[in-house]
Amino acid sequence: MSLKLIKQKIVSTRKTGKVTRAMEAVSAVKMRKTQERAFAARVYARSAVRMLANISRLNESAVAKYTVRNEKNNRALLVLVTSDKGLAGAVNSAVLKLADSFLIKHTCDFVCIGRKAVEYAERNGATIVHKETNIADNVSLENVEHVTKTVLDAYLAETYGAVYVIYQNFISTFEQKPLVRQVLPLNPEGLDAMVKEIVPKSGKFSERKEETDSAAGEYLIEPSAEELMPELVSQLVHIAIYHALIEHKASEHSARMVAMKNATDKSKEMAKALTLKFNKARQAAITAEVSEITAGAAAVK
Repeated sequence: MSLKLIKQKIVSTRKTGKVTRAMEAVSAVKMRKTQERAFAARVYARSAVRMLANISRLNESAVAKYTVRNEKNNRALLVLVTSDKGLAGAVNSAVLKLADSFLIKHTCDFVCIGRKAVEYAERNGATIVHKETNIADNVSLENVEHVTKTVLDAYLAETYGAVYVIYQNFISTFEQKPLVRQVLPLNPEGLDAMVKEIVPKSGKFSERKEETDSAAGEYLIEPSAEELMPELVSQLVHIAIYHALIEHKASEHSARMVAMKNATDKSKEMAKALTLKFNKARQAAITAEVSEITAGAAAVK
């Protein structure tokens, strides 16, 4: 390999390292912002779950429609959450692998969030009821309004007996785990567990303390529990899907940050190895030139 070619490779490797370092920094900032959004919605989510539990205790008939599964309907609707982009380690492949296992036991149609989810459903020839792609990193509740409406309408029309969501759950910067959660029929314990998982195992946000639940009080419901439940259920489904999306976003940014850090470290190692190779090649060329000059001078004598 010529000296010029080695020099070009060193320059291109260092430029690549600068790009991956910038992507690492951007992903770190986005990950923290996504976690902040998760915490901001946490108090509301816990209150809604507690309200559902209390209303269930006071008026079981009002919530039965949303909490008891129709055993005659075995068809499910799967909300599959992935990212639109790659360069994020095994975040998407782990979710899709879990979806493969889930489909062995369930017959599902799909609501796809993210381009990778859409491609997966199309590749498997599945029915896509609704799809959302190119969702911004600054996720808001408005981003999942259409998904929530689609899910609720299909469930209340008894098209599906259950609704599930599969997403990548953020545990720590270096650890994410794909999870499947039942969204409908509602399960207060499952929703409460989902909310508790907002606190990561380690890192800056792991120090956030668990909010203590206030004592369950007696509710005076107006106009009636039957009229209140549709709005409460809509909000719970909304927050459950929103939570799955921001957890996946945090996992995506975390995995991309780690991947870009590894790429940056690798580029530094490669640049160092190429520099050593360049110096050896240059030294060999200088030695060869000196030998030629010496031989020529000896021949003249």
